[in-house]
Amino acid sequence: MLALPWQCAHGDAPMMILYSFLLSTALLLSSPVWLWRMLRQGRYREGLRDRLGIVPQRILSSSEQQQTIWLHAVSVGETVAAAGLVAALEAALPHARILVSTTTPTGQRIARERFGPDRVFFFPLDFAFAVRPYLRALRPSLVILMESELWPRMLVECERAGIPVAVVNARVSDRSFPRYLALRRLWTPLLRKLCLLLAQSPQDADRWIRIGAPTTIVRTTGNLKYDSTASIAETPLVRLLRPYLHSDQRPVLLAGSTHPGEEELLLRCAASTQLQLIFAPRHPQRTAQVADLITAAGLNPILLSHWRLAPAPLQPRQVLVVDTVGELAVLYGFATAAFVGGSLVPAGGHNPLEPARFGIPVLMGQHAENFRDIAAAMQAAGILQRTDPASLCADVSLALAAASVAHAASAQAFFQQHGGATKRTLDALLSLLPPMGETR
Repeated sequence: MLALPWQCAHGDAPMMILYSFLLSTALLLSSPVWLWRMLRQGRYREGLRDRLGIVPQRILSSSEQQQTIWLHAVSVGETVAAAGLVAALEAALPHARILVSTTTPTGQRIARERFGPDRVFFFPLDFAFAVRPYLRALRPSLVILMESELWPRMLVECERAGIPVAVVNARVSDRSFPRYLALRRLWTPLLRKLCLLLAQSPQDADRWIRIGAPTTIVRTTGNLKYDSTASIAETPLVRLLRPYLHSDQRPVLLAGSTHPGEEELLLRCAASTQLQLIFAPRHPQRTAQVADLITAAGLNPILLSHWRLAPAPLQPRQVLVVDTVGELAVLYGFATAAFVGGSLVPAGGHNPLEPARFGIPVLMGQHAENFRDIAAAMQAAGILQRTDPASLCADVSLALAAASVAHAASAQAFFQQHGGATKRTLDALLSLLPPMGETR
């Protein structure tokens, strides 16, 4: 194969036969469970054709000369983080087509809303029979993987086809690092198939190198999530909410991405503080459970899907429960202060940047391992308060009182200070692309 200057080095594909065998065995053994779920719940059937390597006609380009870039984002968080990068790629490459794949149905819905359904699809299963049809049909000039989504067969097939692969916004969580390090001998051959690995922080970069990534491909470009901008789009939901939550009513505490064990603690604060509480459970299938907890606390749950059918002012004892997907980021814009879930319980925490972009005070528990650097930087800037079960209600009161123009200005300065990752990432990616019209 002709070695073009933009191509990365090739390497062996050790243990691929064993990997495929193990993956096939795992799917075979779990197939009864998946078949049962597909029969009972439509969301498990969604995207099955895409995953099996049947390329959707809607994503095929009518022009063979059009340059294609394939970006893969696993779920909602990665999809939101990728939005700015997709826009930057479109601006820099006006004649290119940016296609986006996701793994989860929720990520798929968000991606279709943000990028349009004609260029969004489900990521194929990591088998040659599923991956190869996409590479043949799309003929991407570049494959971009968000954060740490490394699939061995995908990397091998891209290498064989001479397609450069880059990982952007790469990170290694505290929980994952020991496991990755223990499997260093397996990770090293895969990481050598990458052309670029753009890390969120120097610590992440160092961890990837220790796991086995060549130092020549690792760079620190920052976190794309700092560059995401906050806005409340004029959607039907926003028009419904604005008269009731942007007014002189009670202060609003939005508890986002909550996990079991956290709602009970926050309900105690609602009983002792005059506030409007909104719950957005991390997993919408917990809606009924959360509603039962609210009722047991002597309050009245009202589901967002029900409220929007007959909008009315929320009464003092009502707790709004978000039972829909993809609307949390917008809802943060109506809050006086926010609590970010998965942090009072050992779940690693969720993204505190989402509410902070609106300039509101943010509360987070002691478990923030998944966003350790972000949480530490926000705390140092005074725009995030760490809390624990014992001091939660007192900290909620302080957070609600701290909401001010000065706090919003501090948040804006924080994002300006930490921004720029999108441009640095874009510059690095453009160096991998062949000139327009050049073939592999």
